Parts: sequence; structure tokens; C-alpha cells
Amino acid sequence: MNHPATAAEAVAALERGEAVIFPTDTVYGVGVSVRHAESPEKLYQLKQRDARKPVAWLVGSAGDLARFGEDVPALASALARAFWPGPLTLIVRASESVPRAFCSAAGTVGLRMPDSATALGLLRLVGAPLATTSANPSGAPAPRCFADVDAAFAAQVGCVVVDDAPRSGVASTILDCTGDHPLLVREGGITVADMRAVG
Repeated sequence: MNHPATAAEAVAALERGEAVIFPTDTVYGVGVSVRHAESPEKLYQLKQRDARKPVAWLVGSAGDLARFGEDVPALASALARAFWPGPLTLIVRASESVPRAFCSAAGTVGLRMPDSATALGLLRLVGAPLATTSANPSGAPAPRCFADVDAAFAAQVGCVVVDDAPRSGVASTILDCTGDHPLLVREGGITVADMRAVG
């Protein structure tokens, strides 16, 4: 496994368009900078994942919902204000600021602001969202801690960032906000009851 990298080493790797493993508030993720990588293809290769399954973005502020989303429903904005930073991914129609290679076939993008000082620090230093998925091959358990990251998987990325902050181990909730009514794609760290209390 790669030695634990400094933030500067991770940023340099991301700016080269490489994939980097880093901790979030839920699990360890693997991501690429949407400004510096041409596409999320490296993530699909690492994960051995179906390229039709979109990769969500981690963003650095609640304001990024309006920047990278278009015609964002009021409910989505309210949920972002209530639960970001935190384990809620909101799928919205992608704005012109989203490179086409990172959009879903339907022209949407999933956005989440993580409640992780390390992840937010990387986002700030890179100056761009990170297209991120869990740091494991498809079908394998998502790594909750550094020791859970598969060595062969880690050997294929630019570097690995480590911290000792606690992680929930529970995936983010995913809510599709692109239709007439919000659609729950996956219930995770934020429950339906939590969201109903806002909406």
C-alpha cells in the first residue's frame, strides 16, 4: 500500500489528473478532480464498475448546489442547508459548469458536502469538486478505516491520505430531486423522517 501522503502530495496527484484515496465522514473514498481529470474513467477502472452508474461529486460549500445544479428545487436547497455538511447526496440537473464527461446520461449530477475536515481541506486546496466513490472494488465492503483499504486497490492510485477522525461507516442517503417529486435512491445516514421534518 502507498505510504500515507501529505495534503500537498495529494493535491499534486489530483492536479495531475490521478485518483487519490482519502477519508470522508462516511467511509474512505477514491476520487479525481473534475477540473484536472478528463473524465471519471479511472474510477470506473479501479472499481471495475459499470460506466453507466454515475459517480457523485463532493463539493466544498452549500453554494455549490446552485453553481453546479440547474433549476434546483426549493426542497433540495432547503435540505442542503439543513444537512450539509453531512451524509446527504442530492441529484440535480447539471448546470453548464459541469463537464459533460461527469454528467449522467440524463444530464444530472449528484452533489454532497462532506462533514470531514480532511476532505474539505482537499476540496479547498484543489479548488474544484472531487468525483468520488467508495475506495473498494464493486461488490466489496466500503472501507471504514485505513486498515480496511485493500492494498492492491490502493497500489493503483496516485496516493492515499489518512486521518484518525471517526467515520460512520454508513453510506450517504441519495435523493433524486430532478422529477416532480423527490425520489429516494438510497437511505443512508439521513433518514426519510429526517428529511420530512425539513420539507
